[in-house]
Order: sequence, then structure tokens, then C-alpha cells
Amino acid sequence: MFNRKIGLVAIGVVLVAAAAFLLLRPTEPCCADATVNIAPDAYQDQFISDSEPHLLIDVRTVQEFDSGHIAGAVNIPVESLESRLSEVPRDQTIAVYCRSGNRSAQAARILTQAGYTGIYDLGGLNTWTAQGYPVE
Repeated sequence: MFNRKIGLVAIGVVLVAAAAFLLLRPTEPCCADATVNIAPDAYQDQFISDSEPHLLIDVRTVQEFDSGHIAGAVNIPVESLESRLSEVPRDQTIAVYCRSGNRSAQAARILTQAGYTGIYDLGGLNTWTAQGYPVE
């Protein structure tokens, strides 16, 4: 009887330790902290003023992009991003934006799930222009 109790306690300890390991282990860098939300002024300071190399992707439609976009941006609509990942370098910082921030968040998820790191979500062009930054 005594040995059985010790055995059950040992099994319980192992199960608790395994559960703690699974719940408390660090998350994979892939998705948890791979995306940084960045405000327009911080983007200007870090990427424009300091000339940090990066790829700026406008994930809106072609029509939206043609109506005005941030200088230097390339247009890869979020709907086609997965099929165009070959156009996105893996060795470079990536910044994404859209109109309001929803599609840029979706694009950031697509990129992180594909294994990209160093992703900045600039949010929406609406915020960019409301803060007085230009479009071309």
C-alpha cells in the first residue's frame, strides 16, 4: 500500500512538471514577438531619419495604392501576399501598412507564420496622413 502511494505521488509530480514545462516554456520567436507595432513618428525616426534599410509593403489593393502611397513602398496586396512571398526578402526588416490597420495586421501574421522575423506593422495610411506625413 505504501509503495503504491509513492508511485501515485511520483506520477503526479511528473505530470505537474510536464504541464508546467509546456505552459511556461518560451514561445517560438516565429509568432509571439516577431511583429512590432510602430507609430508613424517612430517609423520616421528609425527608418527614414536613420536610413535603416528595410522593405516597406503597402498591402492594400492596386487601386488604393495608385491613389496614394508612402514614398518607397511596394504594393503587394494582402490577398496575394502568400503567393508572392518570393518577392519578400528574408534577410531584411519588413514594414507593412494598409488603410486602417486591419490588413497590415493580417499581413504581419502571414509573414510571421511563414518564418519571417523583424516585421513592423505601421498600421494604417489614415493615421499616417492624419499626422501630416506625405503620400505620393
